[in-house]
This record gives sequence, structure tokens and C-alpha cells, in this order.
Amino acid sequence: MLTKRRLLQAFAATLCTSGAWAQDAARVRNARLSSPSTTWPTKPVRLLVGFPAGASPDLAARAIAEPLSKMLGQPVIVENRPGASGNLAADQVAKAQDDHTIGALINGNLTIAKLLNPNTPFDPEKDFSPVSLIGTAPLVLAVSGDAVGANPEELLLWARNLGDSGKYGTPGVGTVGHLGMELLKTRTSIRAVHMPFTGNPQVIEAMLAGKIQLALLPPGLAKPHVKSGKLKAVGVTSPERSPLFAELPTLRDANVRGADLEIWTAIAAPASLPQTAVARLNAALVEVVRSAEVQQRLLSAGWQGNAGTPQSLAYRMRSDTTQLGGVILMRGIHSDA
Repeated sequence: MLTKRRLLQAFAATLCTSGAWAQDAARVRNARLSSPSTTWPTKPVRLLVGFPAGASPDLAARAIAEPLSKMLGQPVIVENRPGASGNLAADQVAKAQDDHTIGALINGNLTIAKLLNPNTPFDPEKDFSPVSLIGTAPLVLAVSGDAVGANPEELLLWARNLGDSGKYGTPGVGTVGHLGMELLKTRTSIRAVHMPFTGNPQVIEAMLAGKIQLALLPPGLAKPHVKSGKLKAVGVTSPERSPLFAELPTLRDANVRGADLEIWTAIAAPASLPQTAVARLNAALVEVVRSAEVQQRLLSAGWQGNAGTPQSLAYRMRSDTTQLGGVILMRGIHSDA
């Protein structure tokens, strides 16, 4: 695990070189894939998901399970193991010894889990073999419907003028929405105070009731309220516009630099899984995710299909650990989840 000093130094560097990691990762993701011959798998594959059925990571896992089964020649069985923001399933994947248990895990599980809580029973850096991303999605910076402003720059000025009397909501301490907003505060001089809720639907309810003024929300949840005029959207946190909310500009378009951020779901295996099996799984997964049918399934579930090499996922894990880990250490954020 990176030391606090190295992590803060790396985080400071990212504030000066926003977007560079994304460009490098894109080059790696486009690297040519190979499909090595191997006998793995020899029995059904368990795909653990750390959230309930119907949650967005679950939908991503189920979008790939059937076509992946056909590619591998063995059933891929999705098993929901909700708890501790996905860390319960992640721990079970990390400790699996049967060579046929993998996980559909999210940013937090594969990057900052141990930085948020030193008692986390697994180490994201040591206990997993990255396989591939499944999908990515930006967050939408949403503000109250009564926010003053006709464009992103004016809405950001309104948010800054709230000072520390403003409040922003998230689905919990240490979530990407929380860390992303704290990152955004370092780039925009917004000083709104954090208010955690039990989930994003509750965040939206609080915004509509006037209890909070800002939030970073998944596009699928934000879009209907923005279209109805009940909320206003400043922009998405991805480096480029997203097909999940195509008409919305990026925060970069509003001259916000160094706050690029996406949520993602990826396939990871225990570190003990032989590399021939990892390569076989990766080759099959890339073909599945890049198919037009699965791309559409993922888009309907709120994800942009995005698959690549194990090396590109490992790079993404390190980049997110640096970026979000720096926020954790700078702001002194701690979670018991």
C-alpha cells in the first residue's frame, strides 16, 4: 500500500496534470488482446456481486453473465452478497481458493477500501488479479432547481457564493459521490458541507425538499429531474460527454480542471488465480463487452461498456487510489463500512 506521504505527493501531481492518466489508460485499453489456449474453466464460475439484485453493479454483472457462459463453455452464475458497500463480496473473492470464484466489484472495493478503513479484511493492491472493466459512468453535478444561473459557469458561481451555508448530499461517507465532491471543492472553491444519506434516492428527495443544494448523482437518476426542471445540471465529471446524458456538457467545458471522475464496475479474481486463467477470462470478457448486444444492455443499465486488458484495469486502480486516496488523507475521511 502506498505510504501517506507518497500518496499525497502523487495526488498533488494529479491536480496539475488533470486528464493525463485518462489518456494513458485509453491507450493501454486499446492494446491488442490475445486469447491463449487453456483448459480453464473446468466447472461453473461463481460471479459474486456486492449489492442486491437490481442495483447497478448487479445489472452490469447480469448483462455479461449469459454471453460469458457461452464464451467460456461453463455456466457463469451471479450470486449476490450485499454488505459493507460491496466489501463483503470483495473479501469473499479475495479469499476464494477454488479458482472458479470471481467478482463484479466497484471503484471503492478495488482502490480505497483500506485507506477508508484500515480494518478492511483485504488489501485491494495485493489480494486481487485485475481482469477487465465492464462499464464506466460519469457523475452529474446537480444543483437545486432554484439555483441562479443560465449556464454552467453561472451555476458554479452560485454554488461558490453559498459558502459554508450550502450543503451537499451523498449516499454515505467514503462513497465516490462524497470523495468526488470533496475533490471538486479543491478545484472550484465551493465550500458546501457534507450531509450523508442512506442512498442516492434519499439524496434526491432531500434536494427536492430544499434540505441540500448540491450532489454528484448517477446520470440515470439525475436525468428525469433535470429534464423536468426540478433540478439543474452543471455538467458530467467524465473527460468527454457521455451517451448516458449526451446533451450535458462536461465540467471541463465549465473550465473545471483536475476533477475528472467516473464510477466503474470491473471483474477481478483472487490473486491466486493462475495467469493463464486470467488471460482466458479477459479475452472472453472483452469480446462479450464489446458486442453490440451487451453494449446496449449495459447502456440501458446506466453503464458505458468499457473493456480492456488486465494491465489497463490495474493502471486505473492505481490512478483512482492516488486521486481518491489523496482526498481521503487531505480531508481526514474515515469510514467504518
